[in-house]
Amino acid sequence: MMKGKKILITSGGCLEKWDQVRGHTNLAKGTIGRMLAEEAMTKGAHVIYLHGYFAEKPHTTNDQLELHPFEGIVDLQDKMKSIITHEKIDAVIMAAAGSDWIVNKICDQDGNILDKNGKISSDIAPIIHFQKAPKILKQIKQWDPETVLVGFKLESDVNEVELIQRASERMRQAKANLMVANSPHSLYSNAAIHHVIGEDGNVCICEGKDETAKEIVTKLEQLCNRVEEGSLGRL
Repeated sequence: MMKGKKILITSGGCLEKWDQVRGHTNLAKGTIGRMLAEEAMTKGAHVIYLHGYFAEKPHTTNDQLELHPFEGIVDLQDKMKSIITHEKIDAVIMAAAGSDWIVNKICDQDGNILDKNGKISSDIAPIIHFQKAPKILKQIKQWDPETVLVGFKLESDVNEVELIQRASERMRQAKANLMVANSPHSLYSNAAIHHVIGEDGNVCICEGKDETAKEIVTKLEQLCNRVEEGSLGRL
């Protein structure tokens, strides 16, 4: 059981606003994040659930659950850092789909910068300048080296071997304890296959999001118990 454990779960997609009514996001719906939260609560964990605007939320709400919304990737980063550095978080599951780009500036066709605080006129065809978004996953162990970390890695147009290789490399870079590798199929179907990669390199193939969520939480419970016993070394 995970009674007494505090788990931070991020879920859904980021929304990078262009103005007060428009913006860009991704297709993440927060389904597996919601399933992970529900599964962790059945084990007795206290869940802090950071969710995007359009993300699914746990069906059951009780005193085991804290709900906090986030907007864009920078907002998510700031909220995660604040929580992780001010509270004892036993595990972080980074299931949210972060933005790859954030808005730098928006101009009209003549290069004049437009004000993002209102609504850009639909008569204007804006030119949007992007910049690379910060990568949150690799910062988490810097904020708290002791927390157990679960990451996700989605790749398109690669075979299974390459998918697992790329996810394993991301796992190493972030010093994560578990990494979940999946494909864009997971954005459209709850039956999509997920690969759960352990610290030892073993890969568990899960059929669908429900099975994946159960497998992740089971492994997370084991990892948290190892931390308590002092047998989980730093990566």
